[in-house]
Amino acid sequence: LLYTISHSWRSFIYSPLYPPFYSLYTLLIPNITIKSSPSNPQQFLTPISFFAFDPICSKWEPLPVPPPLSLLLRHPPFISRDLPVQSVAVGNRLAVVAGTTEHLAPALSRPLVFDPISRDWRYGPSVPVPRRWCAAGALDTSLYMASGVGPHFSTDTARSVERWDLSRGCDKWEKVSSLRDGRFSREATDAIGWHGRLCMVNVKGDTAKQGAVYSAEQDLWGDMKEGMLSGWRGPAAAMDEEMIYVVDESKGVVRKYNEETDGWVDVVESDRLRGAQQMAARGGRLCVVCKGGSEIVVVDVVASPPQMWVVEPPQGFNVAAVHVLPRMSRT
Repeated sequence: LLYTISHSWRSFIYSPLYPPFYSLYTLLIPNITIKSSPSNPQQFLTPISFFAFDPICSKWEPLPVPPPLSLLLRHPPFISRDLPVQSVAVGNRLAVVAGTTEHLAPALSRPLVFDPISRDWRYGPSVPVPRRWCAAGALDTSLYMASGVGPHFSTDTARSVERWDLSRGCDKWEKVSSLRDGRFSREATDAIGWHGRLCMVNVKGDTAKQGAVYSAEQDLWGDMKEGMLSGWRGPAAAMDEEMIYVVDESKGVVRKYNEETDGWVDVVESDRLRGAQQMAARGGRLCVVCKGGSEIVVVDVVASPPQMWVVEPPQGFNVAAVHVLPRMSRT
């Protein structure tokens, strides 16, 4: 409402005096890349674009240009699936942590981090073992990378877990307790921060999987509860690290986890949510990448009944990942 009143009010909304509102931050890929299928892997090296969606003026804005970041999204042996680019929202910043080169090797030796307040990109510390197909997530201001595959498969790498605390000004990763085995190196997955714990499964989608939970306080891994695991049937996210939501990708149902009963409670159902790919949660809203990345479905889970609307990506792009962070400062 203030945005529509006058130029002065619009300037005030974007000034440092006004509390920063949340915006959508996306990793975008040209949609023509997804539709084409050349046999030369170099033709799949795709520039990743970064855009933020301002909900006040309903406009997309490109982020400042990052260092060159061309990643392999398709490869002839994997023609039926996209190779993942992994990113995490941590400490109100966006971190790109893993991807694949044309030689099927890890593309990032250190995370690339964007700060919306300073509007700049910088590289984080070198990862002891660069990896891809890992579990990546955040707890508060700490970024975690678990398992994965390095330049070559190694059981040690597949069991290892590294943490980088962005708030301590510490430019190094530290090892935490290892996983029991290397079963989490099968696929790129999200590690969900929840009540001081990281929760993750080793396979995406509505299929049989294994789950693990890490306690940051105890530096200890344990098995995921049976009820939590059985209901983890699609992309998941935690609202402010307090409540875990999941989208059942085959049924298009949003559910939230009840720790007391170790069960999931239905929140809302929609055909738009079928085939959901990835999700972010913050400020009472879920942002779900759907329809092969051609739309973001926003679900207001605070409203009763829950409200739902669609945000389309900039023309010519599909969404690879979405995150929710404070809006960018104005120059």
